[in-house]
Amino acid sequence: MGTIGNLILRLTIWFLLTSDLSVANIIIGVAIAVLLPRSYTSHESVKAWCRAFQKILLAIPQAYLEAFELIIRPHNAEDVVLEKIQYPRSPGLIFLEIFLITFTPKTIVVKSRADGYYEIHRVLRRAKNS
Repeated sequence: MGTIGNLILRLTIWFLLTSDLSVANIIIGVAIAVLLPRSYTSHESVKAWCRAFQKILLAIPQAYLEAFELIIRPHNAEDVVLEKIQYPRSPGLIFLEIFLITFTPKTIVVKSRADGYYEIHRVLRRAKNS
């Protein structure tokens, strides 16, 4: 992914984190995106980045739905699950994958394991025993 692609990815993550499209925030976001060091380790295909941006678009409404569900129906259980990491991945795509898992209110990545899995903590709604 080229310089423009990295800039767009960094700005997208900045705007998702800040939820602010004011002129001052855009200037700060561009400054941070330009000043952050670049990674030259590996390049992903355009297809892989398109899939990642598709996941972003799906994660946003999912995050809102999960937040409302947590407000309306509190969850009373939790567990930790393992999710296989899609290899090979560049550091940018790995970060984006972890960010998307953590972006939704019911899940958070606890650990990236050396054996190729993420440990994901999630909250669940289970029926109470009567």
